[in-house]
Amino acid sequence: MRIRTAAVGALCVAAALLTACSTAAEPDPRSAPKNGDTAPLTGRAGAAGKQSMPVPHGKGSRLPFDFNGDGHRDLVLNDLVKAPGDSLGDDAGIGIVYGTAGPRTLDPAVRQLLTPRTHATEVEGVLPAAFDAEASCDLDQDGFADLVVTTDPPYDGIGRPPVPLQLLFGSPAGLTGKAVVLRIPDQARYGNDWPDHPVCGDFDGDGSPDLALTASAGRVSFLRGPFTRAGAPRAATAPLPGGGPALAAPEAAADTNGDGADDLVALPRTHTPGTAAKGRLLLGGPTGPGRPGGDYAFDAVKIPPAPALGTGGGEKKPVTDVLAYADFDGDKRPDIVTRTHRGERADIVAVHPARPASPRTPPLITFSTSLFLP
Repeated sequence: MRIRTAAVGALCVAAALLTACSTAAEPDPRSAPKNGDTAPLTGRAGAAGKQSMPVPHGKGSRLPFDFNGDGHRDLVLNDLVKAPGDSLGDDAGIGIVYGTAGPRTLDPAVRQLLTPRTHATEVEGVLPAAFDAEASCDLDQDGFADLVVTTDPPYDGIGRPPVPLQLLFGSPAGLTGKAVVLRIPDQARYGNDWPDHPVCGDFDGDGSPDLALTASAGRVSFLRGPFTRAGAPRAATAPLPGGGPALAAPEAAADTNGDGADDLVALPRTHTPGTAAKGRLLLGGPTGPGRPGGDYAFDAVKIPPAPALGTGGGEKKPVTDVLAYADFDGDKRPDIVTRTHRGERADIVAVHPARPASPRTPPLITFSTSLFLP
């Protein structure tokens, strides 16, 4: 978990091995309401004066990060600019910009703001203050991608902490309603570290999406999908050895050796998109991602020239981060999404094409996350 209360302290990591746990007693995902199936919040006109538009209804797809199932990848934004009067540094929430057909790739007018107040669920009667997107896959296999979010539930620092992860389910109208707390069976946990660094993948090769999480002592909690709308996995095993303080999915192909099961990368620290990093490969298989697969390296992504940011945000030097390295325009080549920001008051998000005609080729689209301000 990225954000901790003072009683929690620093993150450490681990995992161990257990017997499978059936979740047959959980509600049937075909009959349970999905996050209330309420209309998504698309917000009001943003700082650029652009009125928000309704999320178009899709029929389902197999694309990752396609929350409304219309066949276009959507963009998740954890860092949003804050209003000038916000001196408390509160979490601004998660921004979703929905994908669209054509060269624009994303339409900032079709956007959605997810906040703890509107979308998180209470734990012990307390709404979380933190709300950060971590991973996405179609956990219930209905054709609409779902979002795994990390929160900061109350914890007194004694014994095993509560599960900080919550699930928001996709639908034809996108991410709607309240999240549910991810259910991690006791036998799938190990030690007293926070379950963290969720990674989606079909790690056992059965065609259903699974989740892998960090546990104590370098172990991996492996939850077999599909998941119910109450947040429960189909089954869970004892934590697997060989993990690390952080986990990530391999780049390009999740199944690195072509055996039909996705693989996992264990790392000494969180991997920032677009940066070089070295870790250890954990090969998937019938029992999950537990077989050593050797060293693995993430290559650094060359960041294109950043668009001009303007004078907002003070005198600080602008910083450019890679948000995503994935195909947004449908040409099956990874585009580069960057965010250039100066402090917390000014930014510009840009989608750069995979193969620009020249170094001066402009981005496919640019916008500021100030669009999400009320």
